[in-house]
Amino acid sequence: MSLIISFEGIDGTGKGTQLAVCEQWLRESGKNVYTFSFPMYETYFGGQVGRYLTAKDGVRADSVDGKSMALWFALDRFDAFRGFDTAPFDVILINRYVLSNAVYQSIRKRDGDNADLLDFVYDLEFNRLGIPKPDRILLFDMDLESASENVSRKGFRDYVGSSGKDIYESIPDIQLKARRKYLDYASRLDNVCVIPCMGANGLKSIGEIAALVKEALSDLF
Repeated sequence: MSLIISFEGIDGTGKGTQLAVCEQWLRESGKNVYTFSFPMYETYFGGQVGRYLTAKDGVRADSVDGKSMALWFALDRFDAFRGFDTAPFDVILINRYVLSNAVYQSIRKRDGDNADLLDFVYDLEFNRLGIPKPDRILLFDMDLESASENVSRKGFRDYVGSSGKDIYESIPDIQLKARRKYLDYASRLDNVCVIPCMGANGLKSIGEIAALVKEALSDLF
């Protein structure tokens, strides 16, 4: 049975970089690894998410109610796993997963300041749609300034159509709320390991953070 590890955190925390480092480490140790990154903008449901995140149809993601938006993200994962055989793989690494859905749909202004969709999203994705549960969630925690600088260096992205930021990335208030909500939800879940990306002298190096990832997964391998 495949181990599923998700990489979570606000935009710009280096999730993709650390997933790639972890993938290399696991492959070198003889593991058969598969990776996902959500949303999958080249697919039908992921493409719809991308349109909301860039307001290409005139509707902004942050103007849609949380439960409706959560469903689009969930269907993207449902479609990806439908018919997908996990058996050949020892480990599945996922960049953004169900926790991200719960966080970002719980922090929109239109739903008020006290929205809490963790239980709704978890029930929707894991129980109703049968999406596989992660064995370990790695939450990369970083201050907003460093994360924003990393987002600015991402370069061209097809779903945005430029090197700019999407709606969630471009609103500092959303990122601040998201960081707080991630840490709140992490305290309520028993399979989340928070990876502190900041040190006394600022942002830790890729190698230092990767070492923390290995330590956080040491009991699984």
